[in-house]
Amino acid sequence: MNYSQRPIYHYKPKKGWINDPNGLVYFQGYYHIFYQHLPDFEAPGKQSMHWGHARTKDFLVWEELPVALYPDKEYDDGGCWSGTAAVKDGVLYLFYASVRKPDTQTVSVAYSEDGINFKKYEKNPVITHYPPEGGPDFRDPAVCFDGDKYYCVMATGNPDDRAARLLIYKSENLFDWEYSGVMCEWGECRFAECPSFMPAKDNMFLLTASVCPLNENHYFSVMYGKFSEGRFVSEFISQVDKGPDQYAGQVFHDHLGRNILISWIPGWQYAGYYDTDVGCMSVPKEILLKDGKISAYPVEEVRHLLKDEDPCLKRTRDGFIVERANRDPLIYKGDIYELKILRDSYVAEIFINGGQEVYTVLL
Repeated sequence: MNYSQRPIYHYKPKKGWINDPNGLVYFQGYYHIFYQHLPDFEAPGKQSMHWGHARTKDFLVWEELPVALYPDKEYDDGGCWSGTAAVKDGVLYLFYASVRKPDTQTVSVAYSEDGINFKKYEKNPVITHYPPEGGPDFRDPAVCFDGDKYYCVMATGNPDDRAARLLIYKSENLFDWEYSGVMCEWGECRFAECPSFMPAKDNMFLLTASVCPLNENHYFSVMYGKFSEGRFVSEFISQVDKGPDQYAGQVFHDHLGRNILISWIPGWQYAGYYDTDVGCMSVPKEILLKDGKISAYPVEEVRHLLKDEDPCLKRTRDGFIVERANRDPLIYKGDIYELKILRDSYVAEIFINGGQEVYTVLL
Protein backbone atom coordinates (compact mmCIF):
# COMPACT_ATOMS: atom_id res chain seq x y z
CA MET A 1 0.00 0.00 0.00
CA ASN A 2 1.33 3.41 -0.98
CA TYR A 3 0.90 5.59 2.12
CA SER A 4 2.71 8.48 0.44
CA GLN A 5 -0.29 8.97 -1.88
CA ARG A 6 -2.45 11.40 0.07
CA PRO A 7 -6.23 10.98 0.14
CA ILE A 8 -8.06 13.56 -1.95
CA TYR A 9 -11.44 13.78 -0.25
CA HIS A 10 -10.49 12.73 3.29
CA TYR A 11 -9.08 15.89 4.82
CA LYS A 12 -5.63 15.86 6.39
CA PRO A 13 -3.19 18.73 7.02
CA LYS A 14 -0.11 19.23 4.89
CA LYS A 15 2.05 18.12 7.81
CA GLY A 16 1.74 17.11 11.43
CA TRP A 17 -0.31 14.74 13.54
CA ILE A 18 -4.12 14.83 13.35
CA ASN A 19 -6.75 13.17 15.52
CA ASP A 20 -10.24 13.88 16.89
CA PRO A 21 -12.48 16.22 14.86
CA ASN A 22 -13.50 19.24 16.97
CA GLY A 23 -15.82 22.21 16.61
CA LEU A 24 -17.67 21.05 13.50
CA VAL A 25 -19.86 23.96 12.46
CA TYR A 26 -21.36 25.90 9.54
CA PHE A 27 -20.33 29.56 9.81
CA GLN A 28 -20.31 32.46 7.35
CA GLY A 29 -20.83 30.30 4.26
CA TYR A 30 -18.29 27.59 5.09
CA TYR A 31 -18.24 24.25 6.83
CA HIS A 32 -15.46 24.50 9.41
CA ILE A 33 -13.60 21.54 10.81
CA PHE A 34 -11.20 21.87 13.72
CA TYR A 35 -9.14 18.95 14.93
CA GLN A 36 -6.54 17.79 17.43
CA HIS A 37 -3.21 18.67 15.92
CA LEU A 38 0.54 18.68 16.47
CA PRO A 39 1.82 21.12 13.86
CA ASP A 40 5.49 20.19 14.29
CA PHE A 41 5.42 16.40 14.77
CA GLU A 42 4.03 13.34 13.00
CA ALA A 43 3.32 11.33 16.17
CA PRO A 44 1.62 12.19 19.48
CA GLY A 45 3.36 12.85 22.78
CA LYS A 46 6.02 15.26 21.52
CA GLN A 47 4.05 18.50 21.76
CA SER A 48 0.97 19.78 23.59
CA MET A 49 -2.24 19.56 21.60
CA HIS A 50 -3.36 22.42 19.35
CA TRP A 51 -6.56 22.92 17.36
CA GLY A 52 -5.90 22.69 13.63
CA HIS A 53 -8.43 24.28 11.29
CA ALA A 54 -9.79 23.85 7.77
CA ARG A 55 -12.91 24.85 5.90
CA THR A 56 -14.86 23.84 2.80
CA LYS A 57 -17.96 24.83 0.88
CA ASP A 58 -18.68 21.40 -0.60
CA PHE A 59 -16.76 18.72 1.40
CA LEU A 60 -14.71 18.06 -1.73
CA VAL A 61 -12.17 20.90 -1.80
CA TRP A 62 -10.58 21.80 1.54
CA GLU A 63 -8.75 24.98 2.52
CA GLU A 64 -6.25 24.55 5.34
CA LEU A 65 -6.29 27.56 7.67
CA PRO A 66 -3.88 28.76 10.39
CA VAL A 67 -3.86 26.90 13.70
CA ALA A 68 -6.90 28.10 15.67
CA LEU A 69 -5.88 27.36 19.27
CA TYR A 70 -2.41 27.23 20.79
CA PRO A 71 -1.68 25.89 24.31
CA ASP A 72 -0.28 29.27 25.35
CA LYS A 73 -2.03 29.91 28.68
CA GLU A 74 -1.26 28.55 32.13
CA TYR A 75 -4.64 26.80 32.28
CA ASP A 76 -4.06 24.99 28.93
CA ASP A 77 -0.28 24.45 28.90
CA GLY A 78 -1.00 20.71 28.84
CA GLY A 79 -2.94 21.08 25.62
CA CYS A 80 -6.10 22.38 23.95
CA TRP A 81 -8.03 19.13 23.72
CA SER A 82 -11.32 18.10 22.15
CA GLY A 83 -14.52 20.14 22.16
CA THR A 84 -17.28 21.66 20.06
CA ALA A 85 -18.46 24.95 18.55
CA ALA A 86 -21.51 27.19 18.85
CA VAL A 87 -22.65 30.31 17.01
CA LYS A 88 -24.34 33.13 18.93
CA ASP A 89 -25.15 36.61 17.57
CA GLY A 90 -22.80 36.19 14.62
CA VAL A 91 -19.85 35.12 16.77
CA LEU A 92 -18.22 31.68 16.62
CA TYR A 93 -17.40 30.17 20.02
CA LEU A 94 -15.07 27.22 20.57
CA PHE A 95 -15.39 25.17 23.76
CA TYR A 96 -12.39 22.98 24.51
CA ALA A 97 -10.90 20.75 27.18
CA SER A 98 -8.14 22.92 28.61
CA VAL A 99 -5.54 20.77 30.36
CA ARG A 100 -3.15 22.27 32.87
CA LYS A 101 0.02 20.31 33.51
CA PRO A 102 0.35 17.67 34.78
CA ASP A 103 -3.30 16.67 34.15
CA THR A 104 -5.95 19.05 35.49
CA GLN A 105 -8.85 18.97 33.03
CA THR A 106 -11.13 22.01 32.75
CA VAL A 107 -13.26 23.75 30.11
CA SER A 108 -12.32 26.98 28.35
CA VAL A 109 -13.77 29.18 25.62
CA ALA A 110 -12.37 31.06 22.64
CA TYR A 111 -14.32 33.21 20.21
CA SER A 112 -14.03 34.80 16.77
CA GLU A 113 -15.99 37.18 14.57
CA ASP A 114 -14.30 36.10 11.32
CA GLY A 115 -14.04 32.36 12.03
CA ILE A 116 -10.25 32.40 11.63
CA ASN A 117 -8.70 34.52 14.40
CA PHE A 118 -9.66 33.46 17.92
CA LYS A 119 -9.38 35.18 21.28
CA LYS A 120 -9.55 33.26 24.55
CA TYR A 121 -12.07 34.37 27.16
CA GLU A 122 -10.36 36.41 29.86
CA LYS A 123 -12.08 34.49 32.69
CA ASN A 124 -11.16 30.99 31.49
CA PRO A 125 -11.64 28.26 32.52
CA VAL A 126 -15.44 28.40 32.66
CA ILE A 127 -15.81 24.95 34.25
CA THR A 128 -13.00 24.38 36.72
CA HIS A 129 -13.48 20.92 38.26
CA TYR A 130 -15.41 17.71 37.93
CA PRO A 131 -18.34 17.03 40.31
CA PRO A 132 -18.50 14.02 42.70
CA GLU A 133 -20.30 11.92 40.08
CA GLY A 134 -17.38 12.37 37.69
CA GLY A 135 -13.66 11.74 37.81
CA PRO A 136 -10.26 13.03 36.67
CA ASP A 137 -11.11 12.03 33.07
CA PHE A 138 -13.35 15.06 32.57
CA ARG A 139 -13.31 16.54 29.09
CA ASP A 140 -14.69 17.06 25.59
CA PRO A 141 -17.44 19.69 26.14
CA ALA A 142 -20.36 19.34 23.73
CA VAL A 143 -22.47 22.51 23.60
CA CYS A 144 -25.91 22.89 22.04
CA PHE A 145 -28.86 25.28 22.23
CA ASP A 146 -32.46 24.32 22.92
CA GLY A 147 -35.34 26.58 23.88
CA ASP A 148 -33.89 29.43 25.92
CA LYS A 149 -30.85 27.62 27.32
CA TYR A 150 -27.48 26.34 26.26
CA TYR A 151 -26.44 22.88 27.39
CA CYS A 152 -22.94 21.49 27.78
CA VAL A 153 -22.41 17.74 27.94
CA MET A 154 -19.19 16.66 29.64
CA ALA A 155 -17.63 13.23 29.18
CA THR A 156 -16.17 11.52 32.24
CA GLY A 157 -15.79 8.29 34.17
CA ASN A 158 -16.18 7.49 37.84
CA PRO A 159 -13.52 4.98 38.96
CA ASP A 160 -15.32 4.06 42.20
CA ASP A 161 -18.59 3.23 40.46
CA ARG A 162 -16.86 1.74 37.40
CA ALA A 163 -19.16 3.87 35.25
CA ALA A 164 -18.75 5.96 32.11
CA ARG A 165 -20.92 9.04 32.41
CA LEU A 166 -22.11 12.06 30.50
CA LEU A 167 -22.78 15.03 32.77
CA ILE A 168 -25.02 17.97 31.87
CA TYR A 169 -24.52 21.67 32.52
CA LYS A 170 -26.75 24.59 31.55
CA SER A 171 -26.17 28.27 30.82
CA GLU A 172 -27.93 31.34 29.49
CA ASN A 173 -24.83 33.13 28.19
CA LEU A 174 -22.22 30.47 27.26
CA PHE A 175 -19.86 31.58 30.03
CA ASP A 176 -21.61 30.84 33.36
CA TRP A 177 -22.38 27.14 33.68
CA GLU A 178 -24.55 25.42 36.29
CA TYR A 179 -24.15 21.69 36.93
CA SER A 180 -27.40 19.71 36.59
CA GLY A 181 -26.33 16.09 37.16
CA VAL A 182 -25.74 12.80 35.36
CA MET A 183 -27.31 12.79 31.93
CA CYS A 184 -26.71 9.10 31.13
CA GLU A 185 -24.21 6.38 32.00
CA TRP A 186 -22.76 2.98 31.10
CA GLY A 187 -21.74 0.35 33.67
CA GLU A 188 -18.41 -1.51 33.79
CA CYS A 189 -16.63 1.19 31.83
CA ARG A 190 -13.58 3.39 32.22
CA PHE A 191 -15.05 6.56 30.77
CA ALA A 192 -16.89 8.13 27.84
CA GLU A 193 -15.33 10.50 25.33
CA CYS A 194 -16.17 12.94 22.55
CA PRO A 195 -19.94 13.39 22.94
CA SER A 196 -22.29 15.23 20.59
CA PHE A 197 -25.76 16.42 21.58
CA MET A 198 -28.51 18.22 19.66
CA PRO A 199 -32.28 18.43 19.16
CA ALA A 200 -33.65 16.14 16.46
CA LYS A 201 -37.02 15.59 14.79
CA ASP A 202 -40.21 14.45 16.52
CA ASN A 203 -39.29 16.03 19.87
CA MET A 204 -36.31 13.75 20.20
CA PHE A 205 -32.63 14.44 20.82
CA LEU A 206 -29.58 12.92 19.17
CA LEU A 207 -26.75 11.93 21.50
CA THR A 208 -23.49 10.26 20.49
CA ALA A 209 -20.42 9.22 22.47
CA SER A 210 -17.33 7.06 22.26
CA VAL A 211 -17.60 4.57 25.13
CA CYS A 212 -14.62 2.78 26.68
CA PRO A 213 -15.57 -0.46 28.52
CA LEU A 214 -13.24 -1.94 31.13
CA ASN A 215 -12.39 -5.15 29.31
CA GLU A 216 -13.52 -4.60 25.73
CA ASN A 217 -12.68 -2.37 22.79
CA HIS A 218 -14.17 1.09 22.64
CA TYR A 219 -17.24 1.68 20.51
CA PHE A 220 -19.16 4.61 19.04
CA SER A 221 -22.76 4.81 20.27
CA VAL A 222 -25.45 6.74 18.37
CA MET A 223 -28.68 7.27 20.34
CA TYR A 224 -32.04 8.90 19.74
CA GLY A 225 -34.22 9.52 22.77
CA LYS A 226 -36.02 11.90 25.09
CA PHE A 227 -34.32 14.62 27.14
CA SER A 228 -36.13 16.03 30.15
CA GLU A 229 -35.04 17.57 33.46
CA GLY A 230 -31.40 16.87 32.72
CA ARG A 231 -31.82 13.16 31.90
CA PHE A 232 -31.50 11.49 28.52
CA VAL A 233 -33.41 8.23 27.96
CA SER A 234 -32.47 6.43 24.76
CA GLU A 235 -35.13 4.83 22.58
CA PHE A 236 -33.04 3.85 19.55
CA ILE A 237 -29.36 2.85 19.73
CA SER A 238 -26.80 1.83 17.11
CA GLN A 239 -23.04 1.60 16.80
CA VAL A 240 -23.37 2.54 13.08
CA ASP A 241 -19.64 2.56 12.20
CA LYS A 242 -18.03 -0.68 13.39
CA GLY A 243 -14.90 -0.23 11.32
CA PRO A 244 -11.57 -1.01 12.94
CA ASP A 245 -10.03 2.31 11.86
CA GLN A 246 -12.38 5.01 13.12
CA TYR A 247 -12.80 6.80 16.43
CA ALA A 248 -13.95 10.01 18.14
CA GLY A 249 -16.84 10.75 15.79
CA GLN A 250 -18.51 14.14 16.20
CA VAL A 251 -21.95 15.13 14.92
CA PHE A 252 -23.17 18.66 14.16
CA HIS A 253 -26.41 20.19 12.88
CA ASP A 254 -25.97 22.20 9.67
CA HIS A 255 -27.97 25.04 8.11
CA LEU A 256 -29.81 22.57 5.85
CA GLY A 257 -31.19 20.65 8.83
CA ARG A 258 -28.82 17.70 8.51
CA ASN A 259 -27.09 15.96 11.41
CA ILE A 260 -23.63 15.26 9.99
CA LEU A 261 -21.01 12.88 11.38
CA ILE A 262 -17.27 13.18 10.78
CA SER A 263 -14.86 10.72 12.42
CA TRP A 264 -11.12 10.35 12.76
CA ILE A 265 -9.20 7.74 10.75
CA PRO A 266 -7.34 5.56 11.69
CA GLY A 267 -6.66 5.63 15.47
CA TRP A 268 -3.94 5.92 18.09
CA GLN A 269 -2.58 2.43 17.44
CA TYR A 270 -1.22 3.49 14.05
CA ALA A 271 0.91 6.38 15.30
CA GLY A 272 4.29 6.04 13.63
CA TYR A 273 3.03 3.40 11.20
CA TYR A 274 4.56 5.35 8.33
CA ASP A 275 7.12 8.17 7.95
CA THR A 276 4.36 10.77 8.07
CA ASP A 277 1.08 10.53 9.91
CA VAL A 278 -1.49 8.60 7.87
CA GLY A 279 -4.43 9.89 9.92
CA CYS A 280 -7.24 11.85 8.27
CA MET A 281 -10.91 12.74 8.61
CA SER A 282 -13.74 10.61 7.29
CA VAL A 283 -16.10 11.86 4.64
CA PRO A 284 -19.20 13.52 6.15
CA LYS A 285 -22.14 11.21 6.73
CA GLU A 286 -25.73 12.16 7.46
CA ILE A 287 -27.20 10.45 10.52
CA LEU A 288 -30.82 9.41 9.95
CA LEU A 289 -33.52 7.63 11.93
CA LYS A 290 -36.09 5.88 9.77
CA ASP A 291 -38.52 3.14 10.74
CA GLY A 292 -36.69 2.68 14.02
CA LYS A 293 -33.32 2.11 12.36
CA ILE A 294 -30.32 4.45 12.53
CA SER A 295 -28.12 4.85 9.48
CA ALA A 296 -25.07 6.86 8.44
CA TYR A 297 -24.71 7.59 4.73
CA PRO A 298 -22.47 10.02 2.81
CA VAL A 299 -23.94 13.50 2.42
CA GLU A 300 -25.23 14.40 -1.02
CA GLU A 301 -22.13 16.44 -1.90
CA VAL A 302 -19.86 13.36 -1.90
CA ARG A 303 -22.34 10.65 -2.84
CA HIS A 304 -21.12 10.58 -6.45
CA LEU A 305 -17.85 9.07 -5.16
CA LEU A 306 -19.59 5.83 -4.14
CA LYS A 307 -18.89 2.71 -6.20
CA ASP A 308 -20.45 -0.74 -6.31
CA GLU A 309 -17.09 -2.48 -6.14
CA ASP A 310 -13.38 -1.89 -5.53
CA PRO A 311 -10.27 -4.11 -5.73
CA CYS A 312 -9.79 -3.78 -1.96
CA LEU A 313 -13.02 -5.71 -1.28
CA LYS A 314 -13.80 -9.27 -2.27
CA ARG A 315 -17.33 -10.60 -2.00
CA THR A 316 -17.81 -13.97 -0.31
CA ARG A 317 -20.77 -16.31 -0.18
CA ASP A 318 -21.99 -14.76 3.07
CA GLY A 319 -20.40 -11.30 3.13
CA PHE A 320 -17.03 -9.84 2.13
CA ILE A 321 -13.37 -9.61 3.09
CA VAL A 322 -10.99 -6.65 2.99
CA GLU A 323 -7.28 -7.36 3.13
CA ARG A 324 -5.09 -4.89 5.08
CA ALA A 325 -1.34 -4.40 4.88
CA ASN A 326 0.52 -6.23 7.67
CA ARG A 327 -2.66 -6.61 9.70
CA ASP A 328 -5.57 -9.00 10.01
CA PRO A 329 -8.21 -8.69 7.30
CA LEU A 330 -11.65 -7.26 7.93
CA ILE A 331 -14.20 -10.06 7.54
CA TYR A 332 -17.91 -9.28 7.34
CA LYS A 333 -20.67 -11.86 7.46
CA GLY A 334 -24.32 -10.93 7.07
CA ASP A 335 -27.18 -10.25 4.69
CA ILE A 336 -26.35 -7.60 2.10
CA TYR A 337 -28.95 -6.11 -0.24
CA GLU A 338 -26.88 -3.02 -1.05
CA LEU A 339 -23.14 -2.44 -0.86
CA LYS A 340 -21.39 0.85 -1.63
CA ILE A 341 -17.68 1.67 -1.31
CA LEU A 342 -15.97 5.03 -1.12
CA ARG A 343 -12.30 4.46 -1.89
CA ASP A 344 -9.74 7.24 -1.56
CA SER A 345 -6.07 6.20 -1.72
CA TYR A 346 -5.37 4.03 1.35
CA VAL A 347 -8.81 4.59 2.93
CA ALA A 348 -12.05 2.72 2.26
CA GLU A 349 -15.45 3.47 3.77
CA ILE A 350 -17.95 0.68 3.22
CA PHE A 351 -21.71 1.22 3.48
CA ILE A 352 -24.00 -1.76 3.91
CA ASN A 353 -27.74 -1.67 3.31
CA GLY A 354 -28.07 2.08 2.97
CA GLY A 355 -25.66 2.84 5.78
CA GLN A 356 -27.30 0.74 8.47
CA GLU A 357 -23.79 -0.62 8.97
CA VAL A 358 -20.56 1.19 8.13
CA TYR A 359 -16.97 -0.10 8.14
CA THR A 360 -14.11 2.38 7.93
CA VAL A 361 -10.85 0.71 6.98
CA LEU A 362 -7.23 1.81 6.62
CA LEU A 363 -5.89 -0.49 3.93
